[in-house]
Amino acid sequence: RLRLQQAAIDLFASDGFETVTAAQIAARAGVTERTFFRHFPDKREVLFDGQNVLLAALEAGLAEAPSSAGELAALFHAFRSVVPLLEANRPFSQPRQRIIAANPALKEREAAKLTVLVDAMTEALKARAKTDLRARLAATTGIAAFAMVTTAWLEDGEPDLLSRLAESEEELRSLWANPRG
Repeated sequence: RLRLQQAAIDLFASDGFETVTAAQIAARAGVTERTFFRHFPDKREVLFDGQNVLLAALEAGLAEAPSSAGELAALFHAFRSVVPLLEANRPFSQPRQRIIAANPALKEREAAKLTVLVDAMTEALKARAKTDLRARLAATTGIAAFAMVTTAWLEDGEPDLLSRLAESEEELRSLWANPRG
C-alpha cells in the first residue's frame, strides 16, 4: 500500500495526474495492476487514502477534550491531537498537496472529503452544542480553519503547525466574540 502511494506520488509529480494510469503506478511499485485495485478503487484514492485515519484520530481527540470545553475549544483540542500524525506524514502530504492544487478535479474531490469531516465533527459536537445549528457552524468553521492552516503549513513549515493552529483559534474566537472588528 505504501509502495503504491509513493509510486503514485512520484509519477503524478513527474508526469502529471491526468496522464498516469493505475497500471503505471502498479509497475513502478513492482506489483500487478490487480494488486493496485485490491488496495484502491481508483488512482484518485491513492491521494485520499488517509482520510479514515485522520477522521478516527480527530474523533478520538474530540472525545478526549474536557467536557467543560466549548465547541471551538474541543475542536482545536482535536486538531492539536493530530499534529504528530500530520507531522509524520508531511513527506507524503507536501507533494500530495501540490498535485491536488494543480488539478481541479482533485480539488473538488478534496472538498468532498472535507465535507465528510464536517459531517463527522458536527455529529460529534452535538452532545456539546446547545443546538444542531451551532454544532454544524462550529464544525464547518473549524474544519475550514484546520484545512487552511494545514495547507499553509505544508507549503511553508514556518511557523510550525501548532503555532498556526493557536493563531487561527485565537482569530476565530476574536471573530465570533466581536464580529465588527
